[in-house]
Amino acid sequence: MKHNLPDNIDTLLDQYFNDLDGDQASAIYEMVINTVEKPLLLYIMNKAEGNQSKAAKMLGLNRNTLRKKLKQYNLDN
Repeated sequence: MKHNLPDNIDTLLDQYFNDLDGDQASAIYEMVINTVEKPLLLYIMNKAEGNQSKAAKMLGLNRNTLRKKLKQYNLDN
């Protein structure tokens, strides 16, 4: 893997399209966001030691938005 996120996304999307083997791609935006968002939230919540205010600041999100996203991924326990 490469050492920067954009190049890894390019590589992984290239692989995704190769794996489609001619089938039509759909809902790629949602697939990528759902694939990346949950591990990102888990990582940042760990870095913030469970402090939602600190995590929200690190992510550049409003705390209520973070809480909504944590709930969406069942990470709000």
